[in-house]
Amino acid sequence: MNLPPLVQSFVLHFGEMGSRWGINRTVGQIYALLYVSPEPLCADEIVAALGISRSNVSMGLRELQAWSLVLLKHLPGDRRDFFTTPDDIWVILRTLAEERKKREVDPTLSVLREILIEQPASDIERHAQQRMAEMHSMIERLTNWYDDVKQLDQERLASLLTLGSRVTKLLETTDRIVSLGRKRRPATRD
Repeated sequence: MNLPPLVQSFVLHFGEMGSRWGINRTVGQIYALLYVSPEPLCADEIVAALGISRSNVSMGLRELQAWSLVLLKHLPGDRRDFFTTPDDIWVILRTLAEERKKREVDPTLSVLREILIEQPASDIERHAQQRMAEMHSMIERLTNWYDDVKQLDQERLASLLTLGSRVTKLLETTDRIVSLGRKRRPATRD
């Protein structure tokens, strides 16, 4: 790699993490390089910086474009394609969440829905279907929560994230208030 040590450390780490996130190591490295680059880069500059083949860079850029994680830029007077990432980290986070939902969560929900409408033929299938119904219900709740959260503007989303464990304390307080309200209600006569 032909990168400053600090940048190289980040790029190498992102490549290793990419493989854990289900993407090719090279794709992770390309993304990391583009993310920290002060200027958009063309494919040849990425090849030179990372020391990988032109075909690997082309495939990696196509994959990142399919994920909507890189932006194509054209520079005046230059016919080459240049690439960069969105500047706003929140846009990147939202894009990643939406793409993962489309590629992983939505197909799983579809398969579960199809399986759950079938008639079980045995006790084993009934048990399996019950477990799948629980999974479907949880994933659906998370999806509904995600749909609500993605509507939040950036400032509110940042506030929600900084609340952390205080959300739990708020829920516990709400439970106590509701519980007290139930105890104080006068008995009703039928």
